[in-house]
Amino acid sequence: MANKPNFIILGGLGFIGRNLVEYLIDNNLAGKIRVADKVLPDLAGLNEKQMKLFKGSDAPVEFKQVNLAREAMVEKVFDNFKVDFVVNLAGETKYSQTDEVYKENIIDVAVTCAKATVKREARFIEVSTAQVYSEGKRPSTEEEKIKPWTKLASAKHQAEEELKKVPKLNFMVVRPAIVYGPGDILGITPRIICAAVYKHTGETMEFLWDKDLKMHTVHVSDVCAAIFFLTQNWKAGEVYNLADSNDTDQGKIGDHLGNIFKIKTSFMGTIKSKLATSVAMKTVAETANEKHLKPWSDLCKAKSITNTPLTPYLDEELLYNNQLSVDGTKITKLGFSYRHPQVTEELLRQVIQSFVSLSYFPKDLI
Repeated sequence: MANKPNFIILGGLGFIGRNLVEYLIDNNLAGKIRVADKVLPDLAGLNEKQMKLFKGSDAPVEFKQVNLAREAMVEKVFDNFKVDFVVNLAGETKYSQTDEVYKENIIDVAVTCAKATVKREARFIEVSTAQVYSEGKRPSTEEEKIKPWTKLASAKHQAEEELKKVPKLNFMVVRPAIVYGPGDILGITPRIICAAVYKHTGETMEFLWDKDLKMHTVHVSDVCAAIFFLTQNWKAGEVYNLADSNDTDQGKIGDHLGNIFKIKTSFMGTIKSKLATSVAMKTVAETANEKHLKPWSDLCKAKSITNTPLTPYLDEELLYNNQLSVDGTKITKLGFSYRHPQVTEELLRQVIQSFVSLSYFPKDLI
């Protein structure tokens, strides 16, 4: 590829960011890459291959440790670098945070970095979330009603709206479904960890609600491929969902986890779940997390795992009967193709193996 574009990747040590860096370099798609993140590579839980991209005299990535919530630091990220595309993967990723936290670490970060992008006459890709759509079983297209069902999604949508107000900003938005793959901590992985706990205790893993609760998905490698694809098929102001054709639901995830860990899985059902959550979902969430957290901690100690970012903790906001159903076909009409159209048992095993290789997960559980 002649005249390869230069990239600034904000939040480039996060789950999607590190995979995007790896994708661009493996496929020789970028000229120069600069990554900005508040976490140092040594503390980011990178695998050996990824670490080589950031560390050493011949590392192909230029890294800047910065807090992007600080405007002065944002300017340092852009200084002395001819950038073509800025990909915003930065911002708060935890659920149920305060409005102030989300404003500073999602909305303000997006706007400040967008303004810096305009100064450099570059293009900006905002990575949002498909949780911005009104929940329902029918797959949401990009034109569907906006009704965010998590506070994080609400902040993401506010960021999208604020970007529209930045003068002369040339930008696009992508809204991924649940992103999974090697390095995933917040997507499907908490359920994987819960399944490991039930393997350890010998109990049946029971999910709230029904097996047909939609949990639409997209593999991280497809997210990375889609981001680059859009840089080469640019349509300013457009929004694209990213979701595979698996029509993923709790039942499919439960079946895979049951096969991987050789455990029984079941579903509480809508009526029992409504009764259980009618008083206070917070209590239900706390009870469930207490049931899983200590056994997981004990299991890790027994296997001499002293440091792991993995947790079975599921936030209250994610336990409601909200369908995440997303139509990800708009981008395919431009010629994009999802390489992982289905969540498979093997792909989930790859997620687990990625953590085994980092000594974050007991290798003898699978």
